Amino acid sequence: MKQALIIIDIQEAFFLDGQQNLWNSEAIIKNINASITWARRNEVPVIFIQHTDADDVDFALGQPGWELYHGLLRQAEDQVIQKTTWDAFYQTELAAYLQAHHIDQLIFAGAQTEFCLDTTIRSAFSHGYHHNILIEDAHSTLNSNVLAAPQIIQHHESIWHNRFVRIQSIGGFQHAD
Repeated sequence: MKQALIIIDIQEAFFLDGQQNLWNSEAIIKNINASITWARRNEVPVIFIQHTDADDVDFALGQPGWELYHGLLRQAEDQVIQKTTWDAFYQTELAAYLQAHHIDQLIFAGAQTEFCLDTTIRSAFSHGYHHNILIEDAHSTLNSNVLAAPQIIQHHESIWHNRFVRIQSIGGFQHAD
């Protein structure tokens, strides 16, 4: 299967304010960067999804929080796709890019678990991508008023695993070379 690594919404907004930082952010970034390194070694395209929302000062085009996180191992040849909803497929060029490059398996990482990641994972399945992977410990969220971030992550992983994605540790990628 031809794969693509899709990294959703890892943007500066999640690192600018100590109260809005992603849960376990240092480990998440380390694992995302390890997955990028793996992708480059294996000639897997890296696609960054960037949330853009004119009504949210943190994610408004050109604002400091809108920028992709400076600690990511991003290169000029990586594809960057902007989205304006929680679904990275909705009114973006993602589907056309995947089709043009004959991609049939998506590998996911990113934020926020219960919002853009969840919506895009489910949308990918609806678009016919039925053999996707989620990199364990390479996605995160913020605490909510109801649940702590680890609970949100655990809940979503239990729903997704072996339905919408297969959850695989970063170690499984590093040893698959």
